[in-house]
Amino acid sequence: MTSTEQLQAYVEAWWTSIKDLIALLEELPDSDWSLATDLPGWDVRAIASHVAHLEGLTGGAEHEEADVPELAHIKSPMGQFTEIGVLTRRDADRAGIVDEIRRYASVRHDELLAGLPDDPEAPSPGLFGAIGWSHAKLLRNRPLDVWLHEQDIRRATGRPAHLDTAGAVHTAEYLLEGIGFVLAKKVGAAPGTTVVVEVEGHAPRGFAVSEGGKGAPLPELPSDPTVTLTTDRETYVLLAGGRASGDPAKVKIDGDADLGAQVVANLNITP
Repeated sequence: MTSTEQLQAYVEAWWTSIKDLIALLEELPDSDWSLATDLPGWDVRAIASHVAHLEGLTGGAEHEEADVPELAHIKSPMGQFTEIGVLTRRDADRAGIVDEIRRYASVRHDELLAGLPDDPEAPSPGLFGAIGWSHAKLLRNRPLDVWLHEQDIRRATGRPAHLDTAGAVHTAEYLLEGIGFVLAKKVGAAPGTTVVVEVEGHAPRGFAVSEGGKGAPLPELPSDPTVTLTTDRETYVLLAGGRASGDPAKVKIDGDADLGAQVVANLNITP
C-alpha cells in the first residue's frame, strides 16, 4: 500500500465513523445524554462535546480555552486539554453539538477529498502540529478516537457495538501495534521474551523483547512463544483502549500464565 493509499484508508475509516456517530447521536432521546459512560467523569454529552471540540480544531474552528478545575478523572495535561470541549459545551443544546460535529467534519472531509497532504510526515496544521503530530499521525488517530467514542456511547445506552466497520478494523489494528511497548516497557519482560496475540478477525501478531530491552514486532510468528493471548475484537479493544468494561477473563492465555496475566493487565495504551 502506498502512502497515499494509506492516508485514503485513514480518511475513509474516520469519515464512516463520523457518520455512524452522528446517526447514533441523532437517535438518542434527551434522557440518554446524561447517562454515565465507562470513561470516568464523562457522560454521553461529555463524549459528544469532546468529539465536537476536536473535529472543530481539525475543521478550522478557533482554539478554545476554559478554566479546567481539579477533577478526579483528570490525571494529565492531555486530560486537561480534552476536558476543555466538555466545559465549553456544558450549556449547549444537543442538536447544536451534533450539528457542530457534522459541520466541521464535513469541512475537513471536503478538504481531504480535494487533496491529501503531499508530505504525510510534515507537521499537521494548528494545535496538533504544535504538539508534534504529523499529518499521518493526525489522520490515523481521528478514526480511532471517533470509533472508540461511538462504542462508549453504545455501551452506555445499551446498544450493540459496531464491530465490523472500517473504524473497528482500523482501531483494533492500531492498538495491536502497542503490544511490544506493553511487553517491554509496561511489563518489563526480559530480553528474548516473545508473545503472540490472536484477535478474532485479524492476522496473528508476534512480538519480542530485544537485547536492548525494546519490544518490537516479529517478521514471522515464533514457533514456541513464551505466551499466546487469544481473544475477540471487542474484548481486545476495550482492554487496550482502557475501558472499564473490558474483561480480562475473556482473554485465553497459553504458555507462561503469570506473564500473560501481566500483559493483559497492562494492555491499555491510550492516554
